Amino acid sequence: MSVHFVEASATATQRGLLSLPKLREMARRGEKIAMLTAYDATFARVLDDAGVDVLLVGDSLGNVMQGQTSTLPVTLEHMAYHTRCVAAGKRSAWLITDLPFGSYEASPQQAFESAVALMRAGAQMVKLEGGGAMAETVRFLTERGIPVCAHLGLTPQRVHALGGFRVQGRDDAAAAALRNDAAALSAAGAAMLVLELVPSSLAAEITHAHPELMTIGIGAGAQCSGQVLVLHDMLGITTGKRPRFVRDFTREPGSSADAPGLSIAQAAARYVADVKAGTFPDESLHGY
Repeated sequence: MSVHFVEASATATQRGLLSLPKLREMARRGEKIAMLTAYDATFARVLDDAGVDVLLVGDSLGNVMQGQTSTLPVTLEHMAYHTRCVAAGKRSAWLITDLPFGSYEASPQQAFESAVALMRAGAQMVKLEGGGAMAETVRFLTERGIPVCAHLGLTPQRVHALGGFRVQGRDDAAAAALRNDAAALSAAGAAMLVLELVPSSLAAEITHAHPELMTIGIGAGAQCSGQVLVLHDMLGITTGKRPRFVRDFTREPGSSADAPGLSIAQAAARYVADVKAGTFPDESLHGY
């Protein structure tokens, strides 16, 4: 196992700056993309050195950094601050930042102004939630040189409308809607798509139907182009009930609670290695 850690760290120092074309080439050749959230400079450096390909400044900071019960209170100013911190710490990883609730939904122009603020803070791509209704906004941004990552399935900013944190796309109508949304977002120019809490078979179908779209799964099975977890979930320090799709990478699977754990750097490198190898997620444990 230690060999994997050394190789992942070496990759981080030798790979050079990751770019959108490099990530697309990884996806084309079947190399899985490993993404984790980050919120400050120190963790950004540790994760980058461990070989994490993409750092996401997620509005999940509302939960894990601010102690909020949802992502809704997070502001654009919060996101820009944490983006500057992560940008200062990273060396080669690609950096994505969430557009927070209320900063992009009103109009494409509003989304552009918010995205500009985040790009000036150091983001290289912005992420927004929503289906086909956001296609015009995605097109507006991409035509102006702002790379976009879309987000379908369980969209935390719409948690109240969705009726809570539950798997999306289970019935035929909901699955068809997700397929249509993915097609619309891809046609509008989205380069990446997070699929959250989506049945594995549906996520695989969307991934194979849109080879130009890098799909990143979280509770969406192993056949996506890559995987993402919230940093605190990956480290096993989540408060409350741990979601099914999460694995604590500081522990050996099946190890006792008093067994020695891995360091943060080792856990991050193991996450990268297991995502790249296709051993995480395990469909029998983490899929729907």
